[in-house]
Amino acid sequence: MQTTMTKADLLAALRANGAELAARLREMPVAAFEAGRYENGWSGRQILAHVASVEWTYPKLVDLARMGSAPEAAAAVDSFDIGAYNQRQVDKRQAASIADLIAEFERNRAATIAAVEACDEDLLATHIRSTGGVEGSLAQVIGYVAVNHTLEHVADIAG
Repeated sequence: MQTTMTKADLLAALRANGAELAARLREMPVAAFEAGRYENGWSGRQILAHVASVEWTYPKLVDLARMGSAPEAAAAVDSFDIGAYNQRQVDKRQAASIADLIAEFERNRAATIAAVEACDEDLLATHIRSTGGVEGSLAQVIGYVAVNHTLEHVADIAG
């Protein structure tokens, strides 16, 4: 399967999105993080905790792509309860400050970028399905979940 997003395109998008996201979050008033914003009742702070925590999973998508069609790869995706995982990660970060959550996001984004830098174009073209059910080439899935997903959540925080 050919990917429509090159490695250079994906890296540029990850870098630009990460910088934009962190800057926008730092500019938001504290009240934006305390208001209930999301369908499950999460506040802006909890959405940010989700964004910070889920970012570390994107290098795991690279690992899934390396496993290819191995049965354990499909089993890992099929048996994963993403809702419970997300809630556990948000709960773990309930005492973290906004600055700490933004810093965690930035550290995890750097790890995502490093993981993509270590990929070749063939690996980025590998078809995968994320635990959230997003399917496509590795580049497309990372591009969608790491870039679009985070932008959607920043919009959630902003109200």
